[in-house]
Amino acid sequence: MPFKNLRQQQQQQTGRKHFAVLLDPDNLDEATCLQLLALSELHPIDFFFVGGSLITTNNQGGLIRLLKSNSDIPVILFPSNSLHIDKQADGILLLSLISGRNPEFLIGQHILSAPILKASQLHVYPTGYMLIDTGRQTTASYMSGTTPIPYDKPEIAACTAMAGEMLGLRYIYMDGGSGAQNPISAAMISAVRKAVDIPVIVGGGINTKQKAKAALDAGADVIVVGNHIEKNPGFLAEVSQIVSSYNVALDIHR
Repeated sequence: MPFKNLRQQQQQQTGRKHFAVLLDPDNLDEATCLQLLALSELHPIDFFFVGGSLITTNNQGGLIRLLKSNSDIPVILFPSNSLHIDKQADGILLLSLISGRNPEFLIGQHILSAPILKASQLHVYPTGYMLIDTGRQTTASYMSGTTPIPYDKPEIAACTAMAGEMLGLRYIYMDGGSGAQNPISAAMISAVRKAVDIPVIVGGGINTKQKAKAALDAGADVIVVGNHIEKNPGFLAEVSQIVSSYNVALDIHR
């Protein structure tokens, strides 16, 4: 299972699917957070990702404390730079923006973060981060000064993911960005899934049950939903049920 310190080969053999809810500290108030926590007790999720491409408030620490004091669901940092490290979390996605050519996000921020992470108790998850063009410029592409992989070029995504795996990264995160016009195509997810033997995380533009199912069918190991759940908390239950149905079917066929 991803983010539980198990070998990637074991994760691939199980074939289980996972669901992460991405929480932006700038957009989430306490009442909505508590509502999501209550829903997660009835409709299980696997992880809370906390962070965003641009954080303009001091809310992150309080949000993590709220999550940790009311739930046992792992809290994983989704940082845009070294300023967003918080030792209260359980782990951190150490994102290397392999779809771009900006050295600051390939290695620069990691150098600044390394001594802090070394001294912390955070589990570090080296992750190849790939921005995908989904119809509009996102905050992530603007802030990083990088060009996303074209929507209709699955071969570029596959080769980029392969390079990330060969460099030793342990996860691939394909992101269409917050408020994406379109989800990442099934063809691109499938191409990346076939190209690598490490877990594939997919987020951005997943705002219907059909889109969640399409990403899972194409080979996503983890689907991430954020923006739509902030606006429509009930969507958490819908995605949870879809992911659970995959895992129940897997268990039945064993």
